[in-house]
Amino acid sequence: MFLSVFDLYKIGIGPSSSHTMGPMTAAARFLAELKTGQWPRPQGAIVHRLRAILHGSLAFTGVGHATDRAVVLGLAGYTPATIDPDDVEGIVSSVTAKGEVQPGGHPAYAFDPARDLVFDRARALPGHANGLAFEALDRNGAMLLRRVYYSIGGGFVVDEDELSRKDTVPPAGEAAPGVPYPFTSASEMLAMAARSGLSIAEMQRENELTLTSAQDLDARLDAIAETMADCIRRGIRQEGIMPGGLKIRRRAKAIHDKLQADAARNVFQPLLANDWLSVYAMAVNEENACGGRVVTAPTNGAAGVVPAVLQYVRHFHTDATKADLRTFLLTSAAIGGIIKRNASISGAEVGCQGEVGSASAMAAAGLAALMGANPLQVENAAEIALEHHLGMTCDPVRGLVQVPCIERNAFGAVKAVTAASLAMKGEGLHFVPLDACIETMRQTGLDMDHRYKETSLGGLAVNLPEC
Repeated sequence: MFLSVFDLYKIGIGPSSSHTMGPMTAAARFLAELKTGQWPRPQGAIVHRLRAILHGSLAFTGVGHATDRAVVLGLAGYTPATIDPDDVEGIVSSVTAKGEVQPGGHPAYAFDPARDLVFDRARALPGHANGLAFEALDRNGAMLLRRVYYSIGGGFVVDEDELSRKDTVPPAGEAAPGVPYPFTSASEMLAMAARSGLSIAEMQRENELTLTSAQDLDARLDAIAETMADCIRRGIRQEGIMPGGLKIRRRAKAIHDKLQADAARNVFQPLLANDWLSVYAMAVNEENACGGRVVTAPTNGAAGVVPAVLQYVRHFHTDATKADLRTFLLTSAAIGGIIKRNASISGAEVGCQGEVGSASAMAAAGLAALMGANPLQVENAAEIALEHHLGMTCDPVRGLVQVPCIERNAFGAVKAVTAASLAMKGEGLHFVPLDACIETMRQTGLDMDHRYKETSLGGLAVNLPEC
């Protein structure tokens, strides 16, 4: 199985890859099957009404993560990659007012969010914490079609059959021909690098070229990097209160303006790099919290870490080229693919160690590779960053991707740069292998109480009574 760089880095909207982008994608899959008509039903039966039921973490934190809006948008025919964030409120308001959706190529279906979007907090589905079901009903309310999907993190969606087969690699990976470097663990990756003499980025690139041309690959990588930079640029221009009811004010612009003013006065700041990393990460995650356009990296909740480190490169390594940024993204995707395959990138499965921890490991590996690290040093950088996120819970206050998520991305970016720097000081030999660290994260996630896995039933989410 091969995970492409574009499986890990998807352009979409905030605030959550598993709670916003995933349900939109699931709705699109349901509509596609509905449209084919290749499903059993009574002769002459006509779909009149649609219904969606959210379970588990989607039910508990769905409103804060905009899952309700995502379902409406998905059933209206919109996808995360193509929708304009500025159009979201108008679309949702129109569906609510009309009580129907009419996706492209379909007739109008009755869908009243107040009636047909159900938050079932009493019953979790067995396959995953992020489960949801879509139903098609006739005019009398009889069910004609029901499909269950699981949003397994990072925008990945599988149905019940795919989950039972552990077939959680997206379609692009399934359809890929045999790749030349099919590593599924860090140890395999290092062994293949040693035999081939190639870097991790070069091996990942050769794998990607089984799916696309070199020109298309570079263009898409550049588009990912530019979308990340655009998100930062927008984030450091915006002010005001973020939505959701916590009344938390955006801070990135004020911090950015202060840093710019200090630079203009030649004020020396010993923590300057950390400050810039933090403001870049916060800018992205404030945009994400407000439903803006972001890139899963590998999730929306952790979307600020990789862009912050990339922007750090642009800021402090001004000789870095587009090719260097591609090396960063390819290397980081190789690490992210190993983590997803052998543990998880989902906060609902393993807590925030799987989101910000994975993002920090990916960014550390990418930065080390860009700075000329050998494969052993790259693997060491990823391990250092991930190890020091082990055990991190996911406890968003009021189910919003704001507290502690925004600042947590800033610290993930700082840890990534520190990890890359430490790894570059050695030859790559170290005590804890990345594979052992990933397995520890998986086991820790299994042992972690569900209250600390994106349900907002524990931690900060219940210890701030004024919220």
